Amino acid sequence: MKVLLTGASGRLGTELMTLLPQQVATGLARVSVAGPDRSELDVTDRDAFERVASSGGYDVIVHAAAFTDVGGAQTRREQCWRTNVVGTRNAASAAERSGATLVHISTDYVFWGDTGGYSEDDIPGPVRNYYALTKLVAEEAARSAPRHLIVRTSFRPRTWPYPEAFADVYTSQDYVDVIAPEIALAIARSPDVPYDTLHIGTHRKSVLELARRRAPDVRAGTRQSAAVALPEDVSLDLSRWTSLKALWERADA
Repeated sequence: MKVLLTGASGRLGTELMTLLPQQVATGLARVSVAGPDRSELDVTDRDAFERVASSGGYDVIVHAAAFTDVGGAQTRREQCWRTNVVGTRNAASAAERSGATLVHISTDYVFWGDTGGYSEDDIPGPVRNYYALTKLVAEEAARSAPRHLIVRTSFRPRTWPYPEAFADVYTSQDYVDVIAPEIALAIARSPDVPYDTLHIGTHRKSVLELARRRAPDVRAGTRQSAAVALPEDVSLDLSRWTSLKALWERADA
C-alpha cells in the first residue's frame, strides 16, 4: 500500500510518518508513505496536488494538513478557509483523478457539543466557531471523492502545553502518541472499513482530567475564559471503531 500524506510535518503527520511503515495492510502488504513538505506540495494549489498524487501511484491519500488554531481562525479566516476547505477540495479532486482512496482527518468540533456521545450517524452542526465551520465544510468536500473515509478525532501534543485546562469541557481526545497508532491502523486497514465515517478517540473525560495525566499541577479553568466559543461536550461514540478492531483481531488470530 502506497500512501501520500499531507501535513507530514504537523503534530499528527510526524507520528504517522513513523507509524505507517510499521503497519501491515490487507493481504500482508507493507505500507509505504511519502510525506512531501509544503515546497513540494502546497495543498491549496490544485494542479500541484493532482500532479503529485497522479505521479506516485498512490493507493491512499491521507489528508492531515489543516489550519488548527481555533482561536486564530476567528481573525485569520481567509487562511483557515483556504487550508481547510480549498485544500480538502483539492485532496478530493486529486484522489478522484489518481484513483486513490481519500482518508480525511476531521474533528469532533463539527458537532454543536451540548450532549456528547455523538455517533457517526448523528447530524453535525451547527458549529460554535469559524474553525469548526471550515472543518464541517471540508468534510462535505472530502465526500466528493469516489472512495473516501472521514476520520473524526481530536488530539493534544505529547506534553500538556498550557498552565490551565478546562474542567467544564468534555471530550474523547487524547495525546497524539495515543491517538496516532489508532489512526495508522485505520489507514492501513482502510480497504476493510465498510463505512465512510469513523470516530477515533478514547473514553469521555474532561480536558482537565486529560491534562493532569501528564501535567499534575495544571490549574482548573472554565470555557468561559476562552477567547473563542467552545462546545461543552464533544465526546464521541466509539463503538463502531471498537467493533471493527475486535473483528480484525478475530480474523487475524
